[in-house]
Amino acid sequence: MVFIICFIIAIISSFIGAIAGLGGGVILVPSMFLAASISDSFSWATPQTIVGISLITMIFTSLSSATAYMKSKRVDFQTGLLLLSGSIPGGVLGSWLNSYFSPKTFLIFFGTLVIVISLLMIVKKEKIPKRTGKHGLQRTVHIAGETYDYRISVFLAIILSLAVGILSGLFGIGGGSIMVPAMILLFGMPAHIATATSMFMIFFVSMIGSISHVTMGHIAWEYVLFFIPGAWIGGKLGAKVNQLLPGKTLEWVLRIILIFVGIRMIFQGIS
Repeated sequence: MVFIICFIIAIISSFIGAIAGLGGGVILVPSMFLAASISDSFSWATPQTIVGISLITMIFTSLSSATAYMKSKRVDFQTGLLLLSGSIPGGVLGSWLNSYFSPKTFLIFFGTLVIVISLLMIVKKEKIPKRTGKHGLQRTVHIAGETYDYRISVFLAIILSLAVGILSGLFGIGGGSIMVPAMILLFGMPAHIATATSMFMIFFVSMIGSISHVTMGHIAWEYVLFFIPGAWIGGKLGAKVNQLLPGKTLEWVLRIILIFVGIRMIFQGIS
C-alpha cells in the first residue's frame, strides 16, 4: 500500500508541478509530511529523506515535461542557462543547511516562503515598472502568433539563481515556485515561456541537489523507485495541459496552489 501511495503522490505532484512550472516539490513535500503524520508506515519519511526523494523525483518530472515544451519551442534556453549560473553552488549549500532543520522549523519556514511568493503573484504586472535600457539580455519570443519582448537583468538573474539554488537544496523544491513568479513579475516573461523555461532549469537544479543528498545518505532508494514512473507520467500529462491553458489561467493556477500549500504546511508545523 505504501508503494501505491508513493506512486499516486508522484503522479499528482508532477502533474500539477508541470502545469505551473514548479517541478512538483511544493506538492510532494507537504504530501509526504502529511502521510508521515497520519501513518506509521511512513515513519521513515524524515525531512531529509523527503527532500532527497523530492529532488530525485523532480529530475524525471522536469525531464519528461521539458522535452515536451522543447518540441513546442517554448523554452528560452539563453535565459534558462543564465538563471542556472548561481543555482549549482546554491543547491550544494542548501543541501548542507537542510541537515540542521527540525521538522517543525522546516514546515513553518517553507510554508511562509510559498505564501509570500503567492502574495507577490497577486500584484498586477502593470504596477511593476517595466525594465528598459541598454543593459541586460534582450529577448523576443513568438507564441501562437503573438510576439513578446522582455529584458533580463544579468546581475539580478545571477542573484536570483543563487537564492533559488539554496532554497532548492534546503526545501527539496526545484525552485520553480520562486523562479516562475520572478520571471513573470521582474522580467515580464509570458507565463507559458516562464513555466517551460523553469522546467528546463529544474532538471539541472534537481540533479545537483540530488547528488548532494545522495552523498549525505538522505535517499530511501526502496521507495524512490515507485516515485519515478509516477513523476514521468505526471510530467508528460501536465505539459500537455499547460499548452492548452491561457497565460492568465496559468498564473492563477500558480497563485492558488502556492497559497493552499503554504497554509497547509504552516498548520502542520504549528500543530
